[in-house]
Amino acid sequence: MGILVGFGHVAHNQSQIKLMENTEPPVSSTTTRTWHDFLERMRQPSATEFVKTIKNFITTFSKTIPNPEKDSESIQEFFATMDAAFRAHPLWAGRTEDELENTSEGLEKYIMTKLFPRVFASHPEDIKIDKDLFNKSLLIQQFIEPHHLDIQQKYQNETSWLIAKKELQKINSYKAPRDKLSCILSCCKVISTSLFNASENPPGADDFLPVLIYVTIKANVAQLHSNLVYIQRFRNRLRLGGETEYLFTNMLSVESFILNIDAKALSMDESEFENNMESARVIVSGEYNGENVETRRVESENDMEAKLKEVPSVSDLENKGGTMIVMEEKVSEKFWNFPFLYSKVDDLSVGDVDELLNGYKQLVFKYVCLAKGLGVPVRPPLETGDGGGEAVGGVPVAATESEQVEDGRVEGGGHDGVRDSTTETLVAGEVVSQLDVNVEK
Repeated sequence: MGILVGFGHVAHNQSQIKLMENTEPPVSSTTTRTWHDFLERMRQPSATEFVKTIKNFITTFSKTIPNPEKDSESIQEFFATMDAAFRAHPLWAGRTEDELENTSEGLEKYIMTKLFPRVFASHPEDIKIDKDLFNKSLLIQQFIEPHHLDIQQKYQNETSWLIAKKELQKINSYKAPRDKLSCILSCCKVISTSLFNASENPPGADDFLPVLIYVTIKANVAQLHSNLVYIQRFRNRLRLGGETEYLFTNMLSVESFILNIDAKALSMDESEFENNMESARVIVSGEYNGENVETRRVESENDMEAKLKEVPSVSDLENKGGTMIVMEEKVSEKFWNFPFLYSKVDDLSVGDVDELLNGYKQLVFKYVCLAKGLGVPVRPPLETGDGGGEAVGGVPVAATESEQVEDGRVEGGGHDGVRDSTTETLVAGEVVSQLDVNVEK
């Protein structure tokens, strides 16, 4: 396939593409617990030196002159030093490798959120490439079609591509390298799932990469280059490996392809390509038959979003299921696995609290995942009315910490996420505020 010429380092075999079917961004449902664990340890008196060290590093680093290579080495060295210090400290004695890794993740998120204004898009060369990449994509997206990238008809799924595009466009809503990387991985996951669903045979790299290129061009994310080099420079190197590294490498190749795109890359003759580019310039300038380009783009996206809304809502599914249950002859059998459903207050003991709480958390998590999977808002059945949060299944829930404090996102950014089966939605970035409290003490 011509499009893969020059991308030998990412043209892996089909078995490697198959692994993507189960690839999850590096954020799991245990994030809440591990995040709180990190915060609690930082609040301990014995962690005072850690807190001072972290704040001193941020203060000292912020005063240095921007230099991408030196900045990266300095931060990576600090991560490695702190990681070793955590492992040797009594506060982390006996902890599992996953728990130690999550401590490092907490540190990275805090450090990079604080230093984001200083290190992101801080080099003139990065800013120039951002502009070139954005402008090139803006022109190409006006006329590119799937067949220009040799995407097979069976793999063409505009609805899935819209979802993938929106996942990628979330990248500028976050500051932490891990969160930005999660947006890329979420985009890749949507694409790979779509490819698998469209074919009986496992798709290969020559099926995946062209779709990723197409989606990236259509998404045309602002400062995409700066986002990619930011992840390269400041994502903890010990955490960037395996399938995550493979998918990220694909995205780097996509960037290179777009920057160097020409007639041959799109299977066009030179004159056709130049004519298309000239027409695209006219369209972008807003002079195409007097039409408003932005209006037409929004209308096109609205049409695609309307297709997504054709899926039933959570409430619709609940009502349908409720009706079916009522029609069952042996309704009680459906609830045998839920022993507390018919219990009264007097039937419960203190020992039941742990099981009930775990069950409640699982219920909320599954409900939110279902809503996210359907692409509909999470609307709890009841509200407390006291401003203290909403209720899920009739049980009041305090406002999440992502609503109470800045969560490491760019101010004004949203959190829709995979995130989100693939992102932190409940306790994103509490350390940014809480650690500062400890520091000031």
